[in-house]
Amino acid sequence: MSQLLMRLVEDRIPAGHAPIYLPRASRALYIVEGGITVEFPEGAQHVPSQTAWLGDSEATLLAGSEAVRTWRWELHDPQQPLPVELRSAPGTTSTLKLEQVVELDSRTDWLMRCDRVDFPPGGVALTHVHQGPGIRCVLSGEITIDTLGAEHTHPVGQAWFELGHAPVLAPTTPSSPTTFIRCFLLPRSCRGRSSIRYVLPEDAAKAKTQQYHVFGERFIH
Repeated sequence: MSQLLMRLVEDRIPAGHAPIYLPRASRALYIVEGGITVEFPEGAQHVPSQTAWLGDSEATLLAGSEAVRTWRWELHDPQQPLPVELRSAPGTTSTLKLEQVVELDSRTDWLMRCDRVDFPPGGVALTHVHQGPGIRCVLSGEITIDTLGAEHTHPVGQAWFELGHAPVLAPTTPSSPTTFIRCFLLPRSCRGRSSIRYVLPEDAAKAKTQQYHVFGERFIH
C-alpha cells in the first residue's frame, strides 16, 4: 500500500490579481464563483464558473475581471505536504476545508475524477460503496452521511471524506435540491464508468434519484 495526503482548500482570488503559480501536484480545481484561466505546459484553458480543470503539472492561474472562489483538491506526499496558501499571492486567502491520508493499493494504477452529484428535494443515495476514497463538498442543499455506525449532516460549504469501501446511506434535505462536488481516486479500469455498487440486492433495481456530471479524469502517475 502507498500513502498520499488528499487535501481540499478553498481559495479566494481578487479580480485582476497578478498571476498565481501552482507547484507540480495531482489536482482538481473547481470554480465555485467567477472564472479563471489556467496555463500549463501543454497550453491554456479558460475555466468558467461551475466547471473544473484537472492536471498534474505546474500551473499558472490568471484571474479575470471578477473575483474568483475555487475549491482546490491536491494529492501530496504526507512527509512533504505543500503549503495550504497559494504561493507568491499575498492578495489571496486560502482556507483548509479537509485533509485526509489515503491508502492506495500500489498494485493498481489509479486516476483522479472530479464530478458533480445532483439530488432533487428529498433524494437519497441508497446504501452503496465506491471503488476508491475521496473528499466531497456541499455546493447547495444539505446531505446526511450514514456510515460506519455514525451519522453526520453536512450543510452548504462543508466537506467530508469517504473511504469508498465503507457502505454509505445518504439522504438529502426535503426542503431544496442538493448538489455536491466530488473529487475521488479510482482504479484506472473505472475510466469513463460509474464506480458505485449497491450493497443491498433489492436496491440495485430501484429508480435512482441522483444525477451525475463528470468534469474530467486524470491518470495519477
